[in-house]
Amino acid sequence: MIKKVHHVGVVVKSADEALKFYRDALGLEVTADRVIEDQGVRGVLLKIGNSEIELLEPTRNDTGVAKFLESRGEGMHHLCFESDDVAAELEGAKAKGITLIDEKPRPGLAGMIGFCHPKSNHGVLVEFATPIEGEHH
Repeated sequence: MIKKVHHVGVVVKSADEALKFYRDALGLEVTADRVIEDQGVRGVLLKIGNSEIELLEPTRNDTGVAKFLESRGEGMHHLCFESDDVAAELEGAKAKGITLIDEKPRPGLAGMIGFCHPKSNHGVLVEFATPIEGEHH
């Protein structure tokens, strides 16, 4: 079951430069900052109320995030909904005819994650996430 908006993903050229706004100017707390090698991104989560903003900086040129940055520039990338069961969300979405990017959950910065293709969601890349118990989320 979807519980809330977990985070909004924003693609940036430089997470360090973006942190000057989100962390330093707005005062948002960084709750995670790490490179996710298999996705080719540096992800930074910043807490805002009961949700977060995720900054995504490409670390390689052969990734979807790098291609997004090249074609569209910096800006909103995806909307993530927190769920208690990502696998069930993906199965339910597929059963309703929604095109998936991920057939099964995979590890991500927000816990176990899975994406629905934007062509099924009015141009918005939608992510489901189940935070791993005991982590900061």
